[in-house]
Amino acid sequence: MAKEIWKSLQSAISSRLVGERILLTLWVGGLWTVGYIVAPALFANLDDRALAGTLAGVMFGIMAWIGLLCAALLLLSNQIRNPQHRLNWRALVLLAMLVLTLIGQFLLAPMIADLRLAGVGGQAEFARWHGAASLAYLITSVLGLVLVVAPDQTGRLG
Repeated sequence: MAKEIWKSLQSAISSRLVGERILLTLWVGGLWTVGYIVAPALFANLDDRALAGTLAGVMFGIMAWIGLLCAALLLLSNQIRNPQHRLNWRALVLLAMLVLTLIGQFLLAPMIADLRLAGVGGQAEFARWHGAASLAYLITSVLGLVLVVAPDQTGRLG
């Protein structure tokens, strides 16, 4: 009986770890794909920079919502798995990524969109806020990569 319960518990933990890896792959892979492959390709291949910016903005917005969902689920799973160590390093990294995503989506993106609508797309204020958003995105991407390559409690990567 105890052996069956132990196997069931191991299976549940293993399934949760697989789910965490899938969520992390979706979020971090999407960040890197959209931010460092798709968005530059749009600007390199479309003659209309405004259209490229609009399309990139839509994709960044989609990635933000995916990130918010994945962060919430990953944080919840982390807390369930580590009830004695709720503020472990993985939780702190996930929280940092969540905060940066929130800032990007609900503070910086609307400001940049307003500046674009006002026609100041090439001016210093636009460049400053766009640079801040790019830096937040870069930090989020690198932190995500840290989570992907760092071993978990079992010693496995991701």
